[in-house]
Amino acid sequence: MDASTSSSKEGTPEIVFFDIETNVPNRAGQRFWVLEFGAIVVCPQKLVELESYSTLIRPGDLSAVALRSGRSDGITRETVANAPLFKEVSDKIFSILNGRVWAGHNIRRFDCIRIKEAFAEIGRPAPTPVGIIDSLGVLTDKFGRRAGNMKMATLASYFKLGQQKHRSLEDVRMNLEVLKNCATVLFLEASLPSLLNGNCRGSSTITTRSRSNGKSLCREETSRKSPPTASIGYQRAVPYASRGSLEKMTEKVKNLLCRAQGNQPLNTILKHSHSLLR
Repeated sequence: MDASTSSSKEGTPEIVFFDIETNVPNRAGQRFWVLEFGAIVVCPQKLVELESYSTLIRPGDLSAVALRSGRSDGITRETVANAPLFKEVSDKIFSILNGRVWAGHNIRRFDCIRIKEAFAEIGRPAPTPVGIIDSLGVLTDKFGRRAGNMKMATLASYFKLGQQKHRSLEDVRMNLEVLKNCATVLFLEASLPSLLNGNCRGSSTITTRSRSNGKSLCREETSRKSPPTASIGYQRAVPYASRGSLEKMTEKVKNLLCRAQGNQPLNTILKHSHSLLR
């Protein structure tokens, strides 16, 4: 906890990434129950994990939890049957969240509301953040929808970070890794916007077409420059193609250099060069 103390002395609040898992209401009037809480406390300067905490939570109405989960590592009624009630872990959850920057994916519209409801139910004031970073809003605004629907599972798949577990502690760690990857991409794009803001391309090979004897000919050239605007009918002229073969051109150059050899001034070379350009 030395790093945590140091961060507090510097006056910079720590960031707590947190996530809750709940039941899925399947009938009118059924409420949300918090079934799991997980969090990591992070130093904002170095993104070092200072502390972590997770716990399963038994709901007041156990029948609200499904007997089987539709998710690969989801929570079932049996999973939470012997877990502590929310009031039994509320002190720890309060100490983790209160006075820190809250961070998570879609926490403004879901997790923050569920936390406040859970504390209100046991008659305790809810913890208060000093700021909120909702990665759903931040990434939708800054990263765009290049990764798809901006769900955590989709973002994790985009960066090949594995499958989302739908367990609180694993999900918040994945959330941090997604943010790191997105921030890196945005930083690189901001450094070279004219080069990196486009779509990824496998190679810089440019295929141009020309017509000869009614047949379509394709040729490829690797270049950093774009082809001319009228690229479809474009065929780069081959210098001296009408003057004969490459061997004849080489002989002309050799003869020119022989006539201009020695210490003769440059105008002597220019004098004989006109024969190459006719």
